[in-house]
Amino acid sequence: MLFEGGLTGPSPVDRARRGSKHHLLVDAAGVPLAVALTGGNRNDVTQLLPLVDGITPVTGKVGRPRQRPDRIVADRAYDHDSHRRELWRRGVKPVIAHRGTEHGSGLGRWRWVVERTFAWLHNYRRLRIRWERDPVVHMAFLTLACALICRRYLREF
Repeated sequence: MLFEGGLTGPSPVDRARRGSKHHLLVDAAGVPLAVALTGGNRNDVTQLLPLVDGITPVTGKVGRPRQRPDRIVADRAYDHDSHRRELWRRGVKPVIAHRGTEHGSGLGRWRWVVERTFAWLHNYRRLRIRWERDPVVHMAFLTLACALICRRYLREF
């Protein structure tokens, strides 16, 4: 099926079929903090700073709310010096594997939390395969799935 909706692009890993890519920023428990939707051909690093800037302060707690996370753990796709500098400028310590180095950096100890949250998101069939042509509708379903994950996490406590 040839898909011609908004925010789609040829996938570099799926024989150039058109599709979308979900970008996600989570906390240490896997609760989604920020989410973005782009075409399948967009580079991951283009969404790093918008996701960090998209985090809103948590209200309702006593004291000054935190504006940014202490550190960001990311894989090799986010390894660019300019983005590292921008994260430092925002007061966030980047913990990112360097490109060209051997695997086994030890970041998988934290990266699996993000991959698990992607698995939770893609348990919703509507997000696993994109059927909507309108990106606003798909983003609404993506936001709803993140809200359901947050609700499930809060119900445990």
